[in-house]
Amino acid sequence: MTEGIQRVCVVLVDRANYGRLHPVMTAIKADDHLELVTVCAGTMLLERFGLAEKVVEADGFNVEGRVFLEVEGSVPVTMAKSIGLGIIEFSAEFQRLKPDMVLLIGDRYEALAAAIAAAYMNIPLAHIQGGEVSGSIDESARHAITKLAHLHFPSTARSAEFIRRMGERPDTVHNVGCPSGDYIRRLDTDLPGDLFKHVGVGGNLTPDQPFFLVIYHPVTTEFGTARQQAQNLIDALHTLSHQTVWLWPNIDAGADDISKALRVYREHNEAAWLHLVKNLSPTTFQKCLKKARCAIGNSSSFVRDSTFSGTPVVLVGDRQLGREHGENLIFVASEKDDILKAINFQIEHGRYPTSTLYGDGTASSQIVEAIKSFVPYRQKSIIHAYSSS
Repeated sequence: MTEGIQRVCVVLVDRANYGRLHPVMTAIKADDHLELVTVCAGTMLLERFGLAEKVVEADGFNVEGRVFLEVEGSVPVTMAKSIGLGIIEFSAEFQRLKPDMVLLIGDRYEALAAAIAAAYMNIPLAHIQGGEVSGSIDESARHAITKLAHLHFPSTARSAEFIRRMGERPDTVHNVGCPSGDYIRRLDTDLPGDLFKHVGVGGNLTPDQPFFLVIYHPVTTEFGTARQQAQNLIDALHTLSHQTVWLWPNIDAGADDISKALRVYREHNEAAWLHLVKNLSPTTFQKCLKKARCAIGNSSSFVRDSTFSGTPVVLVGDRQLGREHGENLIFVASEKDDILKAINFQIEHGRYPTSTLYGDGTASSQIVEAIKSFVPYRQKSIIHAYSSS
């Protein structure tokens, strides 16, 4: 390591992680005072999720570490076991790579494993998107990471306030906005006409015609209900039979039930309107979200990233209950009729004005400057008085 240069280890645990961290990684890589170290883990390394690691490398980033931690099964006990395995494997990688700081984002259980490993190894930990209300077990993981982290980059003013109320040092809390906005605002919506001939399976969709974008993940605190919830969503979309791009769910408990509902539907229906995709590059995904006639499901991308483009969103179920959102979003129960009514309303309404709720598109530069000026400390303690400024 060159004298005076900080090695910042960015941990990527799923496709959404990378989409939001891509601009931060670019900014770190371009800075003469920082050295980017990339570790791919979790579903980033799995073929059935599109081997997102390969997208990272294609974008010009070296992957210095790989952590295989996912215990197969997609049930609550495999999630818990994956955390334990992740702590062991992240500890080994951090020992080998010797970073000066570990940078994490969000609320994934894989990220929690990395946070525990870094904290117990006395490695300063920076956390993006802390303080948010997100529902499911993910919210607990998010707040646990916050209490392990030494440097905080919340995406909204309310989130920053929540972190200070959790007793974190006010001088370590920087409301920077969501990094995905750094490039979403500048993106056009040009997509190759043959895009869906090369990625995914199903109907031969044409990106130059209006389409829906769907992502539906299991709600871990409602384990056992995912199959029926997914079926209700499928039934609603079947009624409309509007060309639809559907990204496969994540690996959380209940994901296999959602996947099964999709497979059974395709076996018994021609479904020319439906195209299933494992993964899209961050830029392609954001172009699809920006261009979509309506985004439908329960992905956090539909909550935050859509604010930068004004895409109409129908948020289904309780997975993102309590999240801050723009006026472009409607919450509905995971019932067929409710979903249909909301989709039709959003189609009639059309696009919404863009919002600065999740920042002004300068998050990455602010994060880099805060990392460079950060004075490391190990001992954390609850701060009784905090500023709400």
